[in-house]
Amino acid sequence: MKVLMVEDDPFHASYLHDALSDALPEVTEIVHAEDGAEGETEAREHGVTAIVMDLQMERKNGIEAARTIWAERPQTRVLFWSNYADEAYLRGIAQIVPEDSAYGYILKTASPDRLKLALRAVLVEGQIMVDRELHRHQKRAAAPRNRLDDSEFAVLLDLALGLQDKQIAERRHMSLRTVQNRLLSLYDKLGVELEGDVVVNKRVRALNRALITRAINIETLEAAQRDLEHWLAASRR
Repeated sequence: MKVLMVEDDPFHASYLHDALSDALPEVTEIVHAEDGAEGETEAREHGVTAIVMDLQMERKNGIEAARTIWAERPQTRVLFWSNYADEAYLRGIAQIVPEDSAYGYILKTASPDRLKLALRAVLVEGQIMVDRELHRHQKRAAAPRNRLDDSEFAVLLDLALGLQDKQIAERRHMSLRTVQNRLLSLYDKLGVELEGDVVVNKRVRALNRALITRAINIETLEAAQRDLEHWLAASRR
């Protein structure tokens, strides 16, 4: 069994290599890639279908690399591990994982035993495993009534990319009124409020709040920009 680990930090790469060797005695080869772009190449060339993927890396992040790998080999099992418990990462993974594929998400702060359990559960047994600590982070970050649904999140991304209401409506196949209702809901859930008598730009304030609460992050915006460029190119044809 071959395993690919995609990790740009030498210390974490060494730690992960040792954990893989201890947890999975059936592994015959561990391939190392230092970023998402290299990970895509190594997965393709080695035919690896078991991957441990960091999320925040130069050149290409883990979600974008996983999207490419899953598009080519949907049966690939991917365990994401990260320093971050951002809602944006969890949502991004949920949007790209193929149906019935095995995946997991564990924080780098997890205990060695917890990491080894996740490695075996996802890469060998084909289970879906999201570390319970991530759920604790999510509960602390926002009450259920404040969590954005998928349509609200889509509108938030388009707002962050600078699209106006009519453009969002066209892109998301919504009526203009629906977009405006989603914006009002966003403002409420993100806590966009007037600062005393100061008039604020609610769209900018919503983006500010989304970044502070980690509902979105830089990697999410980079991926959204690429999706927008594809949509714009298709609409011109």
